[in-house]
Amino acid sequence: MRTRASICARKARYASAAEAMEAGRASGLVLRAYRCDRCGRFHSTSRTKGKWVPLDAG
Repeated sequence: MRTRASICARKARYASAAEAMEAGRASGLVLRAYRCDRCGRFHSTSRTKGKWVPLDAG
């Protein structure tokens, strides 16, 4: 599913998936990083429906 431009504009942008995941950890939320098909950068989301979720190594 393509990211809507209005959603992309409201979200924080990160240069790497690691940066996006670190921001999620710092907030205390369970978030997943994904590459945006609009801006090419990474965003965070809490949605996991139909997505592969990596096992937590920690």
